[in-house]
Amino acid sequence: METLAQFIQHKREDLGLSPLGLARKCNLNTALIEEIEASKELFLSVTVRQNLAKALKCTPEDIKAYEKDYDIKLVSPEVIESLKELILNGSGGLTCPVCGAALVTRIARMYDLEDNLMLHPKAHCSKCVFQVS
Repeated sequence: METLAQFIQHKREDLGLSPLGLARKCNLNTALIEEIEASKELFLSVTVRQNLAKALKCTPEDIKAYEKDYDIKLVSPEVIESLKELILNGSGGLTCPVCGAALVTRIARMYDLEDNLMLHPKAHCSKCVFQVS
């Protein structure tokens, strides 16, 4: 079965679009398109999914079918919040609470409607489907 990254890339290529062209067509950041196609983003917000679907001439449900599905109850909300704090504080060497493999972490820099910088910690496991988003 195709991954989300492969599905987006194939649909984009079928339409003759570059990552930059797709980003412009769906009003998203090019870096986000590249992260999706590099399998760094496994879950999409409703807005991103809708914008991509419109630009790729498919339905949001078509895209959602390729997103990773896992039981959110695997890890307690307290553990997730603790990981978010550690990421924001620059802690390295974090491990997945599900399988113990290394977590790949980053801090997304976003701006709210009033142009205030918002920092969002993100992480995904290098081996299993665990993700902090």
